[in-house]
Amino acid sequence: MDVEEVAEELYGLRPAEFVAARDTYVARARAAKDARAAKAIAALRRPSLAAWAANRLARQRQPEAQQFLALGETLREAHRTLDAEQLRAASGQRQQLIAALARTAGALAGEAGLSVSDTVLHEIEQTLHGVLADRHLAEQWSRGRLVKTPVAVVGFPPVAPEAVPAGRAPATAAAEATATTGTTGTTGTTGTAASTATTGTTTATESEEAASAAGRPAPEKKPARGADARRRRELERARLRELEQARTAAEEADGEVARRERELAEARDARQAAAEAAEAAAEQVSRLERELHDGRKARQEARTASTTAGKAVTTAEHALRDARRAAAQAAGTVRDLEGRSGE
Repeated sequence: MDVEEVAEELYGLRPAEFVAARDTYVARARAAKDARAAKAIAALRRPSLAAWAANRLARQRQPEAQQFLALGETLREAHRTLDAEQLRAASGQRQQLIAALARTAGALAGEAGLSVSDTVLHEIEQTLHGVLADRHLAEQWSRGRLVKTPVAVVGFPPVAPEAVPAGRAPATAAAEATATTGTTGTTGTTGTAASTATTGTTTATESEEAASAAGRPAPEKKPARGADARRRRELERARLRELEQARTAAEEADGEVARRERELAEARDARQAAAEAAEAAAEQVSRLERELHDGRKARQEARTASTTAGKAVTTAEHALRDARRAAAQAAGTVRDLEGRSGE
């Protein structure tokens, strides 16, 4: 038995039809003594409604699915290489495209006779986010084999340090460029101020002396431009610290969201497992009820046949008794006739 062909057929069915069809194929494989196929088919899991709708989208809208998969490749590559321009260009398409594709998946489910709630629509969007971020999920989705909604994706997977290009990260480079610009500006300004101070020392001194002689206060000296530059650098460093703290808080919040999403996914998995167990139990009850009904029917038919056979035996016994009586009478008649002949 070709397991791939069976899987292709099963994941094209509606979720409610999946288990019965799967079990039928398992029974056929076992009857054919194909233990490997039976085990592989039995391991196939019924998809949730959201996963089934997403699979249906991949199966029935292949051009759009291929474009979406290409977008995922672009985003993953841009994230790996930290290509900010590519990230901006691809990310701009992401949310709008996901929302549109989720609505299309909902419409396709409706065409198959299954309504999609807002909650399921959100799960379809979450599934498509996962397809963009995870190459393995993208492969499963492209084959229409997703089983459940993945854990909510918060951004893309972290990039290992060795994957970062030799150049500096954009945020670090920007901060260093700002600091360098501030330092350069300070140096140039300080140099100019020093030159001015060198050439104009006599003038400043004379002004102070003249003001003192006239009884006026000496003119207030302007703060050095180097102090302004230092203040700007301090403010910039404080801003960067606040930015780093904000990023840390955002990462912690994202981590908490991811944890809650995992808990939700686990609860949904448990609910689906319970639903599958209940469905399997219901199918077993139905099978046993059919067997009980058939057994009772067979018992009633056997009783009827036994009653009929009993009546037939009684009738045959009466007929045999009558036949024996008739035979005895005939024998008596023969003896009488033989006796008369002897006389």
